[in-house]
Amino acid sequence: MEPWNQTQRIPKGHVAVYVGEEERKRYLLPISLLNHPCFQDLLDRAEEEYGFNQPKGGLTIPCNEEAFIDLACRLQSFVKGHGSRR
Repeated sequence: MEPWNQTQRIPKGHVAVYVGEEERKRYLLPISLLNHPCFQDLLDRAEEEYGFNQPKGGLTIPCNEEAFIDLACRLQSFVKGHGSRR
């Protein structure tokens, strides 16, 4: 998973998220991962820390970059292996 250039359009089925403790980087996340319980925990923390008014035009996740990348890659592998269950 690589940072996403801010000038590029967000593809259908994805959401922009900003992660990092010092410097925030923008990543694209498949929407299918948002319903996973592990990611729901991050969304709850984001709501507690930043609320719903997030000025960067994407969702800011209160997580260090390495932990986010690790979680996102594991969840993507899980979804690919088991299909997206809703």
